Amino acid sequence: MVCAMEEDKDVFHSPEKTMEDRDEKVDDGDEKKKLELMRTALQMKYPSFKLQDALNKCDKLQDVDEPTLRRFLRARDLDVEKASAMLIKCLSWRQTFVPKGFISESEVPNEIAQNKMFLQGTDKKGRPISLVFGSRHLPRKGGLDEFKRFLVFALDKLCQRIPDGVEKFTIIGDLQGYGFCNSDLRANLAAITILQEYYPERLGKLFIVHAPYIFTMMWKLVYPFIDKKTREKVMFVDDKRLHETLLEDIDKNQLPEIYGGKLQLVPIQNAYLITMHPRSQIM
Repeated sequence: MVCAMEEDKDVFHSPEKTMEDRDEKVDDGDEKKKLELMRTALQMKYPSFKLQDALNKCDKLQDVDEPTLRRFLRARDLDVEKASAMLIKCLSWRQTFVPKGFISESEVPNEIAQNKMFLQGTDKKGRPISLVFGSRHLPRKGGLDEFKRFLVFALDKLCQRIPDGVEKFTIIGDLQGYGFCNSDLRANLAAITILQEYYPERLGKLFIVHAPYIFTMMWKLVYPFIDKKTREKVMFVDDKRLHETLLEDIDKNQLPEIYGGKLQLVPIQNAYLITMHPRSQIM
């Protein structure tokens, strides 16, 4: 019994210092050296034909901007070889999965009809905030493929709203009313894979609120597939401290009305864009 309790404490632990906070302490000099090594390694290891193809025929490797290279490096603990392989895999995936460079609303009609994801406001660090209602997810509507397309549609929207000088976003996962009909292990695993492999170092913090017992069981199943850095950005919020916890990171005038703030919810498909980044900056 004691072992089980300790295990649960680890799985649902909400650290005082998130991994995102510790990222700010990276040795900038060391990172710059690794950036140059990574750029050189990519140019030497991959023929220009393949690299241009992966980059959707961009003229040169420099079309992948420095912040993007930094994110991939940090995701692999400044390991140049692993970060380079991760970037090339991501670029190849985008060419196949997002051949037009974006997912249109017409490709995810069932997911949009569920009205489950909203995008409005920014946290105290200027990161755009998305609110997701887990109880509105219906696995049989559209299927796994459409869910994956919707996830890319949503993540690209979030990245496109990230202002200059900011690299991450914040998500509030509201599970009020979440039940068996919303449980979707395959979708959860797909979301973890896409976020970690193709949008590295984009998640700043994930608040999970109103989590019912059935979700905690689901969380235990997917937890082993979440890398350590991502785990440390997840915060399970106690219902009794919901308002004050969110206000630690989000000003009241940027918080949704349903949590005592002042912003009305805007469906993600209707959210305006702060800036439209080049395709290489979306990841």
